[in-house]
Amino acid sequence: MKGNVIKYDRDNIDTDVIIPGQYLKVHDYAELATHAMEGLDPDFHSKVKEGDFILSGKNFGSGSSREHAPIALSHSGVKAILALSFARIFYRNSVDGAFLLPIEIGQDAYDGISDGDELDIDISTNEIKNLTKNESYKMKPFSEIIGKIIEAGGLFKYNPELD
Repeated sequence: MKGNVIKYDRDNIDTDVIIPGQYLKVHDYAELATHAMEGLDPDFHSKVKEGDFILSGKNFGSGSSREHAPIALSHSGVKAILALSFARIFYRNSVDGAFLLPIEIGQDAYDGISDGDELDIDISTNEIKNLTKNESYKMKPFSEIIGKIIEAGGLFKYNPELD
């Protein structure tokens, strides 16, 4: 998958800034998407395009376990989050609901990728190609079960009896 990067050079981006609490009663996903990242970046909605990636530091998605966070990001156009680490509940909400891919990266990728860079991510080879800078990075492979859930299109579509 190809897309451009929106980089937030910080750790601990929590669900309260990904989708502020006052929008948790919004059930229209398109409307919810207009408020994604509003607590951190009020201009996010005008920046993001379909297929974009967010890049951030450690512990992305910390805070409350609101499923609204990956829903809002995915419906705003974000296809993957690249981070040094994730809060586990955000990670599983993203994968289980097939909202977006949480991709764990190393420090070299974090330091080497800049805001606006175009990336090509291949999860079958665990490789991230920075098309802007002609560089490549490795991503942390998904565990076997997470890979199967992703391949199935989310937890509700995954059938372990077919393995």
